Amino acid sequence: MYASRILPNLIPKRITPALCNRCVLSAPTLLRPFTAFVNSSFSTLACRRQSEATSALYPSPPVQEPPQGSSSSSVLREEDHHAVVSAFDLFSIGIGPSSSHTVGPMRAAKIFIGDLKDHCVLDKVYSLRIDLFGSLALTGVGHGTPDAILMGIEGETPEKVETSTIRSRISDIHTNMSIHLNGSHRIFFDPAKQLIFNYFQNLPQHPNGMRFCAFDERGNLVATNEYFSIGGGFVVNEETQLAHGENVYYKAISKHAVSEQRARQDVAVAALPFRNADELLQVCRRENMTIAQVVYENELKWRTPEEIRAKTMEIWKAMDESIKNGVLADENELLPGKLNIQRRAPKLYKKLLKGLYGTGPAPIFNTTELSPPSAPSTTLIPIHSVLPNSPLSLSVLPKRPPKRFFLPALDYLSVYAIAVNEENACGGRVVTAPTNGAAGTIPSVLKYYLEFISESPERDVMEFLLTTAAIGMLYKRGASISAAEMGCQGEVGVACSMAAAGFASVMGGTVEQVENAAEIGMEHNLGLTCDPIAGLVQVPCIERNALATVKAIAAAQLALNGEGTHRVSLDQVIETMRQTGVDMMLKYKETSQGGLAVNVPIC
Repeated sequence: MYASRILPNLIPKRITPALCNRCVLSAPTLLRPFTAFVNSSFSTLACRRQSEATSALYPSPPVQEPPQGSSSSSVLREEDHHAVVSAFDLFSIGIGPSSSHTVGPMRAAKIFIGDLKDHCVLDKVYSLRIDLFGSLALTGVGHGTPDAILMGIEGETPEKVETSTIRSRISDIHTNMSIHLNGSHRIFFDPAKQLIFNYFQNLPQHPNGMRFCAFDERGNLVATNEYFSIGGGFVVNEETQLAHGENVYYKAISKHAVSEQRARQDVAVAALPFRNADELLQVCRRENMTIAQVVYENELKWRTPEEIRAKTMEIWKAMDESIKNGVLADENELLPGKLNIQRRAPKLYKKLLKGLYGTGPAPIFNTTELSPPSAPSTTLIPIHSVLPNSPLSLSVLPKRPPKRFFLPALDYLSVYAIAVNEENACGGRVVTAPTNGAAGTIPSVLKYYLEFISESPERDVMEFLLTTAAIGMLYKRGASISAAEMGCQGEVGVACSMAAAGFASVMGGTVEQVENAAEIGMEHNLGLTCDPIAGLVQVPCIERNALATVKAIAAAQLALNGEGTHRVSLDQVIETMRQTGVDMMLKYKETSQGGLAVNVPIC
C-alpha cells in the first residue's frame, strides 16, 4: 500500500548513552429550545477573587466534600463504532493552560456565537449569561476558563488567537463591562454577575459542562445551548453526547468546513477500521503493516499525502517551538497565579549547554566487590576526621561529597518536558498531546529521539506521531482523556503510554512490542489523581510530565528487550483505567478539593 512506501518498516535500534547525531530538524449544533431551569435574571456572586493576571473579579470555590454518592458520569461506550479518527483531530494546536478548561471552552463559546450568526439573531443579542458547572466551576479560574470563554465570545479560536493580547483584552472587558460580540459590536457584559460558577453541580452528561444564554434588549431569551468539554479540546453538546449523531472527535468550529465522513461518525468509513488494540494488531498482521502505516492509510480517506505530511510537520513544528520558547524564556519569570513559582527550564537548559552535568565517555558497569564481614575494610573509616567520643556511624558512614550523575538522557527529557509545561502554564501555544496538562511528555520524547538517535528525522516524526495517535484513539474510545472523568491517569498516564509506543515504534519494535510498551506505560500510572494546587496547571502537573517522559523510555526499553508477549494486554489496562476512573472519588478528578490541593498551604 501507499503507506508502506512512505513509512517503510524500521530496522531495530539500540539506545546508547553517547551524545551523538544531534539532528536539526465539537461539533457545532443547532440552538436548542430554552429550558425551564435557566433563570433569565442575573445573580450577583458574593464570593469573589481577584485574578492576578487580569485584575478581574472571579469567584473562589469553597473547599468542601462533594455530596455522598456524587461522581462523574460514566464513560459512554458504543460497541458498534470503531476508534478510528483523524490524527490531526487528536493532536491540535491551542493555548494553555488546559485543553479541557481553556481550549474546549473557547471553542464552545465560538461555536455558540457562530450559531447565533448562522441563525441571523446575532444582532438581536443585548446581553449574555454563561454558567459553568462541575470541574469547570471548581478549577476554572486557575485553568483560565473565564478568560478563554470571553475570547471565544469575541470570535477568537485557540489556533489563531494572539496570546500576547489576551491579558489586556480581558482587562478591558472587566473595566468597561462590555464585550465585542464576535468582534463586531459591543454589548453590556459584567463577568462578575453574568459569568456564573455553579460549584458541586454537574450537568448529567459530563463534569465539564457549560450553558450559554443570549437575551435581547427586553430581557427575552433569544437562544441557549449546553456544551461539554470532554478532554483534549474536544467539545460536544447534549444531543451529540446522547444520540451519538455527530462525530465527537472532530474539532472544527464550523460544521460546513468538515467533510461528511468526519462529521458523521456513523458514516465515517475508515480504510482499515479497528475498535481496540487487539483489532489493531490483527489489522497490522493481516496487512503486514506497522501501526503508523495503518493510521496513514486511514488518513488518506480525508487528506492527500502532501496534506498529511504538511499537517504532521506543522504539529511537530509547534511542539518544537513550545520547547524552544520554554528553554529560552526569562529565567526570573514567575508563572501566573498565587503560587509564585519561578520558571526552571531556562536555568536547567543553560546548565546542560555549559556541560555542568558531566562530560566524557559512557560509564562502564563494574562489579562491586564487597569485603566479607570478618575482614572489614579500613578504607571506610577516615581516621583523621573522627573526633574522640564521636558516634561510630560518623566514621563507618561518613557524609559524602556531591557527585555528578552522568545520564544526559534524563536531563534532556526532563528539561524539554518542563519547558513545554511551563509554556502551557503561562498560557502559551502548545499542542494538545493528547491534552494540555500532558503536553510536555510526547514532544520531549520525540525531541530526544530526533537529536540523539534519529537518522531520518522527517520520516521518524511521521512514524512517531501517527503511532502515538493510534494509541490515543484507543484510550479515547475505550475510556477517556479527561481528568474530570479519569483523574490524571487519563492525561499524563495516557501521554506516557502514547510516548512509549511511539518510541518503541521508531526504535524498530514489532507491533507486538509497541503494544506492550503502551501497556507498560499506562499500567504503572493507574490510579493517578488530578489534584492541582490552587486549580493551577503547575503543581504537580509540570514535574509529572517530566517523570512521565522517563517512564515512557523505560517502558519502551522493557518492551523492546522482550518478544512482545506479556500477561496484561493494552485493552485490559485501558478497561482497568476506565473502571478506576469511575470508582475514583470526585475530589481527585480535577476539582482541587483533595490531595495536594488541600494539604499544601498557599501563602
